[in-house]
Amino acid sequence: MVGRIIHSLDCVAEGAAWLGQREPAFARALPLVGALPLRREEDGFPALLRAIVGQQVSVASARAIWARLEGMGLTEAAAMAAASDEDLRAAGLSRQKARYGRALAGAGIDFNGLRAVPDVEVVKTLVAVPGIGIWTAEIYAMFALGRADVFAPGDLALQEAARMLFGLEARPSEKALRQMAEDWSPWRSVAARILWAYYRVAKDREGI
Repeated sequence: MVGRIIHSLDCVAEGAAWLGQREPAFARALPLVGALPLRREEDGFPALLRAIVGQQVSVASARAIWARLEGMGLTEAAAMAAASDEDLRAAGLSRQKARYGRALAGAGIDFNGLRAVPDVEVVKTLVAVPGIGIWTAEIYAMFALGRADVFAPGDLALQEAARMLFGLEARPSEKALRQMAEDWSPWRSVAARILWAYYRVAKDREGI
């Protein structure tokens, strides 16, 4: 069963209001972070390839590589599958990321079909592809598919934001944060938006 889909800022605001009523920490955070972003993107092969490109590099580097891939017409599955090693290297992809990109291109994922399957099946399908871990799959479900009740507890910024907002002695582990997030269902992806926004506000205050 597919749950609620976030289509608009009104959906995000609805989730934020629900979370603020349920959890005092979110109620404290919401006035500080202001309006939360929609953060929706088009689903499909390019969205996942862009996530692979962005792994373990700076935002600026990821954007530069993606711009080169776009300029070379290599952001669709057929083009990625047919690209030479030289082309992918010229675009800025490492050997490993080139392998991941080709694996994704050859995986035969039914991206339209993913829209109609439960969150757990989305993640299961995506992590079967080399180069796509649970974090990438959950981020895809949240922002490309708009799933309202998906969380990404392996994200370090979410872990640190939870530590600060909830006054924890240490940054929670992925397992611990996943358990915490169960209380935020059915709006866990909005809870993530709150925590990411709170992280930025807190770091700006600290001058980091």
